[in-house]
Amino acid sequence: MIADPDLVGTLLARIAHWRQPGLYTIGICGAQGSGKTTLVAALAEQLALRGVKVATLSLDDLYLGREERQELARTIHPLFATRGVPGTHDPGLGLATVDALKRGEAAPLPRFDKASDDPLPRIEWPPAPPGTEVLLLEGWCLGATPQNEAALATPVNAFEREEDPDGTWRRHANARLAGDYQPLFAAVNRLILLAAPSWEVVAAWREQQEADLRMRGGSAVMTPEQIVRFIQHYERLTRHVLATMPDHADLTVRLDEGRAVRAID
Repeated sequence: MIADPDLVGTLLARIAHWRQPGLYTIGICGAQGSGKTTLVAALAEQLALRGVKVATLSLDDLYLGREERQELARTIHPLFATRGVPGTHDPGLGLATVDALKRGEAAPLPRFDKASDDPLPRIEWPPAPPGTEVLLLEGWCLGATPQNEAALATPVNAFEREEDPDGTWRRHANARLAGDYQPLFAAVNRLILLAAPSWEVVAAWREQQEADLRMRGGSAVMTPEQIVRFIQHYERLTRHVLATMPDHADLTVRLDEGRAVRAID
């Protein structure tokens, strides 16, 4: 996937207008398959070409390792063995990284290896440039707000009805989102949302990603049945983000089914 050059140009102009002295953190939220990783790479490349000291970080790089998630699965709910929802990250690590960058340090940037399902050894984390000026922080639920109790009461899909019938998993994920994720989100100076047209389109994008991997002979490709189950982990919060985040994001980029930009609000 190639980032839309017009969108990249528009965002570069906005970032230049927004920036202030010291570290400036741009948050980019987007559902699975929305192109946020590609967009961040393009923005980082162009900022660097303009002489801006830039670093990148993803919520995905803050995932807890397998053993830590297995402990959550034993003590809270089995579904926490699967990385994805709030509660399966280390937001404190992300905030500590942002704070180090604010101090001008060449801080190591956390990186997670999805192939091994564990963080890379710290020695392999790339250093941020000393005096980093822009941090591009992206994630599928970056900037999300917690849901209220009424919203949590009703399962959003068959997966929640069957595997989280009493709501323990979704309530704990929501409590974590309301807790230690919010200080990290508050460190974002400007928040950009890549808004998919609907949850159904997000699900189709995820299925397309897996089909592309299958055609390329990927080694860890899921079956269609596994994909359906996997994406239901994300459905609740993705629907919530699409419904609520346009009201508080600094910029909402509305995408069509082909990921082309329909509007920028």
